[in-house]
Amino acid sequence: MFGFKFVKFQPSDYVLKVKNGKVVREGVGLSFNYYAPTTSVVVVPVSSIDVPFMFEEITFDYQTVTVQGQLTYRIVDYRKTTQILNYTYNLKKNTYLSDDPGKLAQRVINIAKVLTKRQLEQLPLREAIQSSERLAQSITLEIGKSTEIEKLGIELMGLSILAIVPNKETLRALEAQAREEILRSADDALYERRNASIQQERRVKENELNTEIAVETKKKQIRETQLDAERSVKQKQNEMKEEQLSFDTALEEKKQELIELTVANKRAEADAKAYELLAVMNSLQGVSPNVLQALTNVGMNPDKLIAIAFQELAVNAGKIGQLNITPDLLQGIMAGSGNGTGAARGAGGR
Repeated sequence: MFGFKFVKFQPSDYVLKVKNGKVVREGVGLSFNYYAPTTSVVVVPVSSIDVPFMFEEITFDYQTVTVQGQLTYRIVDYRKTTQILNYTYNLKKNTYLSDDPGKLAQRVINIAKVLTKRQLEQLPLREAIQSSERLAQSITLEIGKSTEIEKLGIELMGLSILAIVPNKETLRALEAQAREEILRSADDALYERRNASIQQERRVKENELNTEIAVETKKKQIRETQLDAERSVKQKQNEMKEEQLSFDTALEEKKQELIELTVANKRAEADAKAYELLAVMNSLQGVSPNVLQALTNVGMNPDKLIAIAFQELAVNAGKIGQLNITPDLLQGIMAGSGNGTGAARGAGGR
């Protein structure tokens, strides 16, 4: 009544009670009596404020992208903020007298937009699309160093970029290009797998060939060893044959020497006998043949004497009239024991 009223604010409001242009009271969640004609109330929110944003920017390769995100800030220096913006509160209508509180969020968005523009101008489209987290961190650091933010008396609590999206045509082109790259990568993987299979098969064949070469080499070595062994055996056999031939040759030479010596001895014996016979013949040259015959018969076996007797009988057969030969004589001759009596009888029967 009479212009005096009572007001109570929430703990989320920082209240400045201004009377006659001077702050007479301030604090969080105040409640007080005031005189309406001379009192003004400035109300600043204490809690954090979330502001979504979305704007378009140009990348390094002149491609348009849409940046979507959200930032969170709060007012930390209420005096600075109220000096720049009008936060005077209409207690009758429970609203602000001006739209300056709404402009604060737009100012913060503009600062973030300027910094985002500066970052995206240095990035090509592909890199820009994939740099949302890195871009948010960089912008947050730069906003924290911004003098304009400090003058506004606010603090940036966080900034997140939800998406950086190109327009539909560019997006379809990127999708097509990415699809082609994926297909090309799949083809490359297939080719690499085939090449790997071919390389593996070639290595297997090379190993098989190397194994065959090693086996053939071993066979060759074995055959050469066998040939060397056979050569050694044949050399030994040839040496043995040569030794045998040498031995046989020496033996034959000795045999020849022996034969020659034997022949020489026999020739010497024959010469000696011939000389002896010649000497005998020379000594008997004047002797009568009958005497020689008689001398020859001296000491002769009776059977031979009988044979000589029969020979003489045969020579003088014309002079013999009748000859009787007894069986005893023939039996004695056949038995090889001569009988002088029988011979005498045979001689006497004429």
